[in-house]
Amino acid sequence: MVYNLGNVLQNFNNYYQDKTARFKSTVSQSGTTPPPTIEQPSEQTSPSSSGVSSATTTTNSTTTRTIISPPPQQALPPPPPIPPRYNIQHPSSTEPPTYDPIGDDIISNFRKISIESSSRFGNSPYGLSPAEFRQCGKQMIDYIADYLENVHNRRVVPSIEPGYLRELIPASAPIKPESYDKVMKDFETYVMPGLTHWQHPRFHAYFPAGNSFPSILANLLGDSLGAQGFSWAACPAMTELEMIVMDWFGRMMGLPNEFLPFTENGRGGGVIQSSASECNFVALLAARFEVMKQLRQRFPFVEEGLLMSKLIAYCSKEAHSSVEKAAMIAMVKLRILETDSKFRLRGDTLQAAITEDRHLGLIPFYVSATLGTTSVCSFDVLSEIGPVCTENDLWLHVDAAYAGSALICPEFRYLASGIEHAMSFNTNPNKWMLVNFDCSTMWVKDRFKLTQALVVDPLYLQHSWTDKAIDYRHWGIPLSRRFRALKLWFVIRMYGIEGLQTYIREHVRLAKKFETILRADDRFEIIGDVVVGLVCFRLKASEEANQNLLTKLNASGRIHMVPASLNDRFVIRFAVCHEHANDRDISIAYEIIRQTALTILHEEATAEPIIEEDYELERLEEKEYDQLKDESDSQSLPNKDTSIDSLNSYDPNTPPICANSVVSPFTASNSVPPSEIPFSEKRRGHTLAEKRSFLVRMVSDPKCYNPKIVRHLNLRNHKQMSQDLMRDRTMRQVIEKGVTRTRYSGSGAPMFGLGRSDSLESRNLPGDTYDDETEYVSTVAADPTGLQTPL
Repeated sequence: MVYNLGNVLQNFNNYYQDKTARFKSTVSQSGTTPPPTIEQPSEQTSPSSSGVSSATTTTNSTTTRTIISPPPQQALPPPPPIPPRYNIQHPSSTEPPTYDPIGDDIISNFRKISIESSSRFGNSPYGLSPAEFRQCGKQMIDYIADYLENVHNRRVVPSIEPGYLRELIPASAPIKPESYDKVMKDFETYVMPGLTHWQHPRFHAYFPAGNSFPSILANLLGDSLGAQGFSWAACPAMTELEMIVMDWFGRMMGLPNEFLPFTENGRGGGVIQSSASECNFVALLAARFEVMKQLRQRFPFVEEGLLMSKLIAYCSKEAHSSVEKAAMIAMVKLRILETDSKFRLRGDTLQAAITEDRHLGLIPFYVSATLGTTSVCSFDVLSEIGPVCTENDLWLHVDAAYAGSALICPEFRYLASGIEHAMSFNTNPNKWMLVNFDCSTMWVKDRFKLTQALVVDPLYLQHSWTDKAIDYRHWGIPLSRRFRALKLWFVIRMYGIEGLQTYIREHVRLAKKFETILRADDRFEIIGDVVVGLVCFRLKASEEANQNLLTKLNASGRIHMVPASLNDRFVIRFAVCHEHANDRDISIAYEIIRQTALTILHEEATAEPIIEEDYELERLEEKEYDQLKDESDSQSLPNKDTSIDSLNSYDPNTPPICANSVVSPFTASNSVPPSEIPFSEKRRGHTLAEKRSFLVRMVSDPKCYNPKIVRHLNLRNHKQMSQDLMRDRTMRQVIEKGVTRTRYSGSGAPMFGLGRSDSLESRNLPGDTYDDETEYVSTVAADPTGLQTPL
């Protein structure tokens, strides 16, 4: 039965009215029985101060008795649920009812608090008052509902660059408080454009990010409580509800009874951690502590550091990176084992590694098996790995972060065959069971082996119920804990097991449909088995083509996927993620992929030769430049009387200098023809200024801001860039001639060209040798789009 606040207060009021009526009846029936009294000193005190409206006073020789009349009806809120102030006696009793002055004071003080509490939140100008919170909360709920309902109209991934937000948000926090409307406006304007929308129907990257309206409401409720459940005494309901939902969820997946918290005479139990990474780390710490305890007993005189250096753990090469990180933090060796053709770890592979390492003097102690690997969602063969671990006395941890939720469907429980050999198991409802992050469930067969590795018990955290209750602060790394069980409880209850099974099965069906569509297209191939909701595929083309395909797909903003490497092959992962994904979403995703793939394959078939080397473009430009320079050498240059002003005036008798011609230091009458000049001399003309001019034009083009992309430009673009470079070189040489004329005008050196008797070496006077860097500094401006006087 559900009670609201009004019902509770009404019950309190009726209770006290009934007690008052019974007291009046007792007084009237007893006749000679004296009324309830308050024994006081000779000094009389009005009982009205304790909440009684009126009194009649009679005086004896020793004491003063105050007859208390029933409290009248008042407009104040009723008192709290405390025991009655009067101990009502049976009507036949001659003893008067006793008065409880402590209870009377409590009621009086509570009424004062009730009167003052109505204005408690309204006096502060900061934050939100309850009325403002109601209004803003309704707006926020509407905003969330509108966002999730219309998220398909947004880009899946943002079109921004790193550091974009720093330029939009003020550098310092505001001194004065800002309104909710302004904060939300800035969120929509600045933050929302930079979000990757994980709840988008075309988001197929990573794995599903659990999200549902019941979970959102549970998060809101849990955050409003603001409780910390590190121990039973800190928040009893938080601890007990977590135990209940862990028992529920374990039974839903068909886990062995040894893992469940309420098994009679059992030592198992479950806990909700923040992530699967924490589960892997905690399990490794527990296994390490257990084996070190045994080794210390066997080798009491050997240093722990030496013993720990002998420990070795195992996982497959498809295991999650958090396993490797856990071993690194725990300072134990980790051996990564090969998988079979279906990317699964097998029992014989594990047994061979254990035997080999023991011959090397190492101590195997821990194995991490995976149900649903991150890269391809493969399933290690527990039915083979489990017996090996049992025979060799190794701690077996099963990481089923994504695929473990599928075990609530009986048809998928064959994947966990052999789970009875495991010592610990974890899965993430915040991935594939509609629960918002963070909620990673973990079970152990022996909770004492887990807690003994993590227990730290200072006095200020101890309580009197330690021997009868569970303190989850001993089950993980952090002390403080959120009310995570609340959202799992909400989701299980508001969807039911049937609704969650329907959700899982629909995702598997859609993944199978996508696999069927790709298999029907001979341009694609499927990598690995499609067991649950993940499909790995690739184009039947080169590695570069597959990388280019994924890059174009993600850059389009219409779909988002991530890659994986399987046996050194680049594959694309397609995960069904949206809660309400349907057949239309699968068809749209395939059409986007197909169209982009056709573009990639067409470009590969019709593309001009691709330059493979980083410096090939530079060599090509040098060759074109030399050819154009050789062609221009046959043309006569302006004579020695030509000045700078003549270049800006038109003379029909003077050959023009155009952008395609090159001002060369060699004339038709030069003693050294261009074809006989060594290549090293030609190379001197390619200064740092020319290289910088090319690089500036390269980075100014947003299409080729990445230097690696330059290698894939076609020859036509190369030619256009070479022509631009030729124009810049022509103008640069004109300026250099002017500089030379200015520097040596006192000696009668010509501005353009050389006399018939002049040789190449005569241009550089003794002591005036200039290297490439000197020319760059003195001739090229910082802005390559214009010209300026040399420094």
